[in-house]
Amino acid sequence: MLGARPALATLAERQWDLIVVGGGITGAGVLLEAARQGHKVLLLEQRDFAWGTSSRSSKMVHGGLRYIAQGDVRLTRDALRERERLLRDLPGLVERATYLFPLRKGKFPGRWPMTAVLSLYDFLAGIRDHRFVPRRELLARVPGLDATGLSGAMSYTDALTDDCRLVIRCLLEAARLGGESLNYTQALDARREGDRTQLTVEDRVSGERATLSAPVVINATGAWADRLGAPEPGTPPRIRPLRGSHLFVDPARLPVDDCLTVMHPRDGRPVFVFPWEGVTCVGTTDLDHGDDLDLEASASAGEVDYLLELINSQFPGAALGRQDVLSTMAGVRPVIASDAARKAAAGKPGDRAPSKERRDHAVWQGNGVVTVSGGKLTTFRLIALDALAAAGLLDARAARRARRSNAPMFRPLPEAPLQVDQFLHGNQDDDALIRWMLENEAVVHLDDLLLRRTRLGLLRRDGGAALAPRLQALTGEILGWDQARWEQEWSRYQELRERFYGVPPAERAAA
Repeated sequence: MLGARPALATLAERQWDLIVVGGGITGAGVLLEAARQGHKVLLLEQRDFAWGTSSRSSKMVHGGLRYIAQGDVRLTRDALRERERLLRDLPGLVERATYLFPLRKGKFPGRWPMTAVLSLYDFLAGIRDHRFVPRRELLARVPGLDATGLSGAMSYTDALTDDCRLVIRCLLEAARLGGESLNYTQALDARREGDRTQLTVEDRVSGERATLSAPVVINATGAWADRLGAPEPGTPPRIRPLRGSHLFVDPARLPVDDCLTVMHPRDGRPVFVFPWEGVTCVGTTDLDHGDDLDLEASASAGEVDYLLELINSQFPGAALGRQDVLSTMAGVRPVIASDAARKAAAGKPGDRAPSKERRDHAVWQGNGVVTVSGGKLTTFRLIALDALAAAGLLDARAARRARRSNAPMFRPLPEAPLQVDQFLHGNQDDDALIRWMLENEAVVHLDDLLLRRTRLGLLRRDGGAALAPRLQALTGEILGWDQARWEQEWSRYQELRERFYGVPPAERAAA
């Protein structure tokens, strides 16, 4: 499993084939695929695993219908094939879900354009499960949905997951193949010396510093990608950080059984309303993120208003307000900036709307570092293979063979409680599950456990406060926390949850 924290001095003495910087889904995928190829590989993450984008996505393993509309059929095809692979290999963690796209008279798109798109969507995935849902059936399945001009809906399937647990699952699988990973370890500097890259790193728990080296360093830090192996001064940034925010809503106030894709009345953007882990999730927004990347992203008051406006327009009888929101969640997407966006970042005209930016990935090299960023959660395996090929660790033939391989990616975890490889499904207070996470999943801080390994901080109105005595006992027994450490961790967690996952007050109207 992920094991105890080794000293950096020990890691510095070892010979690595590859060091991966970044512990989100892309870095975890690179670690897993490199370990599968037999390389001696180490992954370093500056915060907790999946702390950034990979615990804050829309939880969807999907092909992306809108990418077809944008003409990116290849991206959709690759994503759909990977979706089907993950559904096969990780039952419970990745689950097929029904999506409903309501159709309204006089509103684009209509039934037949959607039928054509979904026919192609299913063909690319190798399945056939789309159909038209008549108006009466739709209103029975989605009580409270606005019936104005409603003609029915198109039904199709995609998949849902817990993105953070998917990252952890990749790390656990890599560990069984010999890959190693360490959280709370920051890469400070990279420089090329001869045929090796020297990486200065700092343990953010102990304060220890060391220099590690490897023939190849892959920078998989997502929105932070422009920092390590930075481009020449004056070069426009490669990454356009875009924030997406979500609301977790009390399901008693907004019960849904299927994933709804609905259009926002203000700008016509598609927004999802879907059931997840016993609550209702609404999202996402899509706007430039100008805040400090080293601070946790958080939903703005304007974004909360935007999503509440969407809910109340689609469910006019719900009358939802801030008091019905259990928590918020915001993530920063590492989108590869278009030429227009890069010019805008350099102070030139030609900006492009965030929702118009492509979601494919890119790989580039500089200063002894191979950088990979962008892309989708669903295609993390393909992104990892591209990065390894660019780093010279896979030749073209081996990369093609790996892309086409249909071999299982994961093996069962017989040592773990059943729920650890599945959605939590109401088992959030299962002592066996929490014990497993504390023993095997590199929990350093309480927020690692409550906001990422489990989602207690997002899904419960009290943020898990009712379980505090049991959590204190378990962390004391397994992690050795005394009363002072527990109080410090509980205070830290409450502050983080309130500041970055809470509901901001409404903005005052202009006088």
